[in-house]
Amino acid sequence: MKRTPYTYVTMSIDPGKPPRLAVSFYTPDLRVGASVLDSGRPYLSIESNEADIAVSTSGAGPVSTTDVDIARQIFNAAARYLADCERLHNDEQQSATSPVPGEAA
Repeated sequence: MKRTPYTYVTMSIDPGKPPRLAVSFYTPDLRVGASVLDSGRPYLSIESNEADIAVSTSGAGPVSTTDVDIARQIFNAAARYLADCERLHNDEQQSATSPVPGEAA
């Protein structure tokens, strides 16, 4: 079943709690980039036509040990996401080209 791509953005505001924003990308129209700004601050961006996410250092300041730890978590999660996408894509490709049991090849 083919599904229509979309980007989903929600904001929750509960009394006594900070507002919470959630962004979910379900679209092939993503752009991902990373660079170092003129200020010397590393910058990671994920963008669609409907929403942008930017990740940089704590308080937009110098790189801390925590920032390095967060960057490593992002890297590891992206590597797992890539491995899962590749595995599932390969499985789907093999299923699409495999003969149906009981049918002549």
